[in-house]
Amino acid sequence: MRSQQAQERPRWPVSVDEYAAFRKNGFLVVHNLVGQDEVEELRSHTEDLMQGRLPQQSRQMAQRDPRGDGAISIQDLEAPPAHLSPDEKAQFFLRIHMLHRKLELHERYLLHPRILDVLEVLIGPDVLALQSMLFLKPAGKPGQGWHQDSYYIPTLPDTLCGAWIAIDDADEINGAMWMAKGSQVEPIYPPSEVAGYGDRLIAGIPSVSGVSEPADELNDLSPIANKYDQVLVPAKAGDVVFFGGHILHRSKKNFSPDRCRRSFVGHYCNARSFTQWGMDTSDPVHGATTIDRETGMTNGSHVLARGDTHLPFGMPRFGTPCAALLPPEERRRLSDASAAMMGDMDSGVMSKSRGGSGTRKE
Repeated sequence: MRSQQAQERPRWPVSVDEYAAFRKNGFLVVHNLVGQDEVEELRSHTEDLMQGRLPQQSRQMAQRDPRGDGAISIQDLEAPPAHLSPDEKAQFFLRIHMLHRKLELHERYLLHPRILDVLEVLIGPDVLALQSMLFLKPAGKPGQGWHQDSYYIPTLPDTLCGAWIAIDDADEINGAMWMAKGSQVEPIYPPSEVAGYGDRLIAGIPSVSGVSEPADELNDLSPIANKYDQVLVPAKAGDVVFFGGHILHRSKKNFSPDRCRRSFVGHYCNARSFTQWGMDTSDPVHGATTIDRETGMTNGSHVLARGDTHLPFGMPRFGTPCAALLPPEERRRLSDASAAMMGDMDSGVMSKSRGGSGTRKE
């Protein structure tokens, strides 16, 4: 399945070796997927955001996040406190969530067509865009300890995949990501606290605490990560790192004296997966209708990026081209009908017929 937008330009190719590497290792680095002009746009945007220069930053925060790590996650886009110096403003933010619901640029990069090309191959052909995060991570900011993304964003069936766009070159000095290579075969370990999701039906699975805690001795996922080869995943600006929801990954402190490690991260799942995560309470049009009151399903809060689905989905706020904007008949027309191998009960000969047709070819 592919959207009309995907058909009007050359698709980004994903090779057999890349597909196999993603399945084997749990992650894949696609080099130069985002153009350098786009990288410059993201850099300029983040500079303005850190200094509070965006038109949407009409309000200022009164004080730093009480946790003291600058990890400010906001729905309303606010500016750093006015009394801070430019250097202090640059240090104010660490990460900001869900700005695709506030800013056209963030929606556009969440629905970047070449990223969706890769996702169609890895988790598609139907792709739902769930979350955007902007990591600024200036010099000296902490990393994030071992964690699994599906712990935070459950999808059923579990098809979660992240796409991490490097805005700056990322290396060991300024806090690039680390992956526990091959750990995507692990279940999602359930929390001993209230928050978080886990595969509790697996017999004997231990619960964990301290998930995402940078100090290994405080993070119960560290012994599990230690069973695997832990590899640094350096990335050049414009590279995109794709990684599944089960793989254990982390980042470390930005040890650089003067370099940021900025990245734009999107999270996606197959659009036919059910989720109860991320209701869009800020939707001025649909409001509470983005959650199913009987099931708690929040698929209606998230944007159908590619393909089609039998489940609800949301629309892009700023009109970024994607499958959600196509009429239903067009989505169906552009969808490749599934083909099923059917066996003739009399002769035993196998042949191919259209799925759902109710017929059998002999």
